Amino acid sequence: MTVSTTTPQKQPGSITDQFKPTLLHPIDYNKKIEEEGSEFYPKAKYPHYLPTWNPQQKYPALEPFEYYEHGRDADPTLPEILGAGVHRTDLTPSMGSEISGVQLSSLSNAGKDQLALFVAQRKVVAFRNQDFAELPIQEALDFCKYFGRLNIHPTTGSPKGYPEVHIVHVGAGHDAVKKVFTTRNSSMSWHSDVSFELQPAGTTFMYSLEMPESGGDTVFSDNVEAYNRLSASFQQRLHGLRVMHSGKTLTDASIQRNGVVRKEPVSNAHPLVRTHPATGEKALFISSPTYANQILGLKKEESDTLLKFLYDLIANSLDLQVRIKWTDKTVVVWDNRLTSHAATFDWANGKRRHLARITPEAEQPYETPFAEPHGNNSTEIDL
Repeated sequence: MTVSTTTPQKQPGSITDQFKPTLLHPIDYNKKIEEEGSEFYPKAKYPHYLPTWNPQQKYPALEPFEYYEHGRDADPTLPEILGAGVHRTDLTPSMGSEISGVQLSSLSNAGKDQLALFVAQRKVVAFRNQDFAELPIQEALDFCKYFGRLNIHPTTGSPKGYPEVHIVHVGAGHDAVKKVFTTRNSSMSWHSDVSFELQPAGTTFMYSLEMPESGGDTVFSDNVEAYNRLSASFQQRLHGLRVMHSGKTLTDASIQRNGVVRKEPVSNAHPLVRTHPATGEKALFISSPTYANQILGLKKEESDTLLKFLYDLIANSLDLQVRIKWTDKTVVVWDNRLTSHAATFDWANGKRRHLARITPEAEQPYETPFAEPHGNNSTEIDL
């Protein structure tokens, strides 16, 4: 995605600026610098991954498909993921790991099953020293489609001929960071990817192409832990509630910027609390108010109040978050069913930030009946 340097005016009743999106729009980078370089900046290292917007790309609304959860087939000892010679560092107790010593592109199908389970357990995993960026794009797509039908984003840039690849791109020599903070105090836009689809994202892959030396990290929240932090009475009240998710804001913003709309916007209602098919864990399933801003059956003020509380819980609780630093040859894999995430806009040196995301779709979100949590989930801590 290419990040807009303007932000829509806040509307009355907006839930929280922490979830206000940094909207996307067509080419706003210097093509000459990206393709040829300049006195101050080298050309893009992976020019075949530069974003394009083809107005001829039109796709019908997605039809339901039969999703298969490969994590259920995994050997729980994870021998291909955590075998001999693999170095694992857990970044927090409940979520986030870094792995080196395994090459994802070489995994067998059994290893891919283990990957799905491990990512569901750890929520987000950064694999270092990977070859994804060097593979032909089609090979990267073939690897990822094992995990589900590949999503085509309705508006964002993609490499020429590969609409299933979602490009995250801020071109060299940009002043996007400065412009973002001209109108905002924070760049954080917490969300779950394409939550408006009938079958939203599951096991999701993003790999670095070029990054600034520091800055541009991505922060992830553990929405299982966020659910577990709630009192049993509050958890029980959330069960049965459904939130309307819509892609209309994205497509409207693209039209305003003379961008593309590959698919007409869709709206779908999903459970506020969803269950993961491999682990059985329950997680809050919410996204930016850009995508999801109304709980069905509640009045607007009631819905806004409840969603704001849950959004703020995720955005403000550092003790259920992990920050992933992007380095060369990194592939980050996360489970969009169990997490929210936000990119940090904190580098102002004009360096290029360029990544690619491939987004397999998963099951239609579902919930299982409320169960009283084990033990007391209301604790006091002496400092």
